[in-house]
Amino acid sequence: MKTLDMRGSPCPLPVVNAKKELQKSDVVIVLVDNILAVQNLQKMAEGKGYAFSYIQENESNFTVTIKSEGASELPHTDPSEPVPSDSAKEGSVILISADRLGQGNDELGGILIKGFIFSLGELPLPPRLIIFINSGVRLVTEGSNTITDLKTLFGKGTKILVCGTCLNYYALTDKLAVGEVTDMYTIAGHLSSAVKLVSL
Repeated sequence: MKTLDMRGSPCPLPVVNAKKELQKSDVVIVLVDNILAVQNLQKMAEGKGYAFSYIQENESNFTVTIKSEGASELPHTDPSEPVPSDSAKEGSVILISADRLGQGNDELGGILIKGFIFSLGELPLPPRLIIFINSGVRLVTEGSNTITDLKTLFGKGTKILVCGTCLNYYALTDKLAVGEVTDMYTIAGHLSSAVKLVSL
């Protein structure tokens, strides 16, 4: 059994280091200081078929336990791993890093990003995946005028991933209205394996 003290470590270090340690140990305990890190570790563990549990000591202390021994032999989909190349060919991956489109007038930029996201849902082949980072996470949170369009895309099969560190930075963690919180390791995996990548 190995204990990793990852308190104060930025995303994606808790996930990356836990994965490395699980190659050597059957049981890994990870100490983290925020619930987003706990959720990212849980997704990684469940994606690999590992047992997962955690204890919250207080607002900023969590003890996560991951056990690899006895993991199911059935295949699992690890959300932090790159998408297989066959799947990657179907549809594009779009990275949205701001809550407006283009440089210049902010109000115009807001109108343009709204129109762009709406238009994605009207395409014959919607994007396979949309990733939101930095101020782009404002587009997936309560009060955004893009929520309805994003839910339409989700209903058509588009996966929506949202940077957890970015939500936390903008104090929007509890305001997520559409999509799934993820970490930078997962984002890097998807971007590096994308066949068709559009970055805004």
